[in-house]
Amino acid sequence: MFYSLRSRLILFFVLLFVLSFSALSLLIFNESRTIIRSYIESSALEKMNEYGSYIDMVQTQIYDLASLIFNSDQTDTWDNIASDTSATEGEKMLAHIQMSKFLTQTTNSYTSISSVALYRREGLWVSMDNQVIKESSFLDQSWYKQFRDETVRWVPAHTDDVELKIRRSDHPVVSMLMPIGAFEPKQAKTVLKVNVSSDYFLEPLSRIHLGESGTMYLIDQHGSPLLTQADYETSANLAKNEVARAQAGRSKQGVVYFRNSQGDAQILVYKKLAQNGWMLVGIVPESDLYAPLLKLRNSIIVLAAALLLISLFIAFWLSNGITRPLSRLVSAMRHVQRGDFDSAESRLPLEGTVRNEVGFATVTFRNMIGRLRQHIKTEFELKLLRQQAEYKALLMQINPHFLFNTLELLSSLAMQRRTDDTVKVIESLGKMLRFGLRISDDLVALKEELKYVHDYASILRIRFGDRLWLSMEEEGLPEHAACVKFVLQPLLENAVKYSFAHRTEARVSVRVYRGDSHVVMSVTDNGPGMTEEQIREVLEEAAAARPDQILASRERQIGLGNVLARCQLYYGSLFEAHLDSKPGGGTRIELMLPIREVYNDVSLIDRG
Repeated sequence: MFYSLRSRLILFFVLLFVLSFSALSLLIFNESRTIIRSYIESSALEKMNEYGSYIDMVQTQIYDLASLIFNSDQTDTWDNIASDTSATEGEKMLAHIQMSKFLTQTTNSYTSISSVALYRREGLWVSMDNQVIKESSFLDQSWYKQFRDETVRWVPAHTDDVELKIRRSDHPVVSMLMPIGAFEPKQAKTVLKVNVSSDYFLEPLSRIHLGESGTMYLIDQHGSPLLTQADYETSANLAKNEVARAQAGRSKQGVVYFRNSQGDAQILVYKKLAQNGWMLVGIVPESDLYAPLLKLRNSIIVLAAALLLISLFIAFWLSNGITRPLSRLVSAMRHVQRGDFDSAESRLPLEGTVRNEVGFATVTFRNMIGRLRQHIKTEFELKLLRQQAEYKALLMQINPHFLFNTLELLSSLAMQRRTDDTVKVIESLGKMLRFGLRISDDLVALKEELKYVHDYASILRIRFGDRLWLSMEEEGLPEHAACVKFVLQPLLENAVKYSFAHRTEARVSVRVYRGDSHVVMSVTDNGPGMTEEQIREVLEEAAAARPDQILASRERQIGLGNVLARCQLYYGSLFEAHLDSKPGGGTRIELMLPIREVYNDVSLIDRG
């Protein structure tokens, strides 16, 4: 009886079942823990990335509002009257009221901004809704002292006097500070304070969950909380060393596993925000995340003991109904780890062929593979859309100084009754604006780009007269050649600017000609020139600059970095740039663009 094939198969299966079931239980537990950990990490980081984009949007609105107020003529007029000792109190009060109205109108255009106020060093502040308060108590407040003495531009959640006056609210706000009329806070007579309700940051942050008890925190570059989260000190004290290491490290985001001072296993998820050194931090006990899995492991052990008692009666059924599907499921998991989703799905049993817990796990795993594949596709599309948005933003950067200078030139020409020159400037400016406002055309005919530069050059000649010697040459250009928009004009602008910065007469030469397989654009000036080390640094910084870095820069001019970034986005390794200069001998910049015909052979980033 014992030596019968069936008995030996049953005995072998029983032993195999006990051993394999135990091994498979451990394997499923470890694999499931790995999958859950990976899913939780990726999900948390994805939500943190979304929140980081949200923070960037809010900060962009704050910076836009601050820049609008900083560069406004209304602000300059108000500051001059407020600083004028000969102005009467009535004149100053009228200027304060007009400035308050301007702040009200400007702030209404930004949904995220709660309030804005201007604080004067002599103990007066002006805010929205005709709020003009002569009160010097803010001079002793910590946020004002830290900004003046330590240039601390961001103030964590706090109660603001302006909110109390305007909205009758003592709800905390997060503030950004900026000096008006000077770049150094110690030298500024006026400080701009932009307030955003802390709920504007806290509400979306509270929707990011880590397990049942994990919480997300927003901290500044010094490790202090920016929002009103009372439990931060308790959580941070248990993980402050890991938070400090993450903040000091080079990695922009990551997951850290550690044990706190009490010996409990903890998980730290963090992401650094680019603009201000802020960081999102999430801390959660590991047991919180794996509690259901640990419960499942205990249930498996109990189930294994019960199944052992009846394994003789269901040996063959268990062999065909569990072992084989589980083996295929584990095989599919291995293919997923290698990134081979098609082979993983082919290893899984067909839906409906397994009608038990293993079948449910197989269906769940199959669905997870589909979602993972969709997630990868979505990430790729988002990256492509992000690249499109970066390029459009680079194309739309405009130097306001040129427009302001041209308008001042028109005013001067009109006052001098130089009608012909006035008409020429208006015609040239109109053509330039018409060309510049076509933001959908990121690749244009070379002859249109050169017409734009000629219009710009005609304005420069009228503006500077005999002080500017400007020559433009075009040689052997292809009839239907195309190039990236706004490439040549920024280089000509910089050449004139730096030449006049060091000499009374500017001599600039622009030459555009055809090479072997490139269109060469060369701009030469008689500026101060550069050393070889400076040339190397300029080219290395321009080559290493990314579009998001150029967009985040506070430079108001388009500049060489913008031109190189857009050319590299379009042409890649086919684009070359050369810079030849020596101290006191001027500078020559040369761009080599591959010859492309209009709308042919060029892979447009934004082509619909």
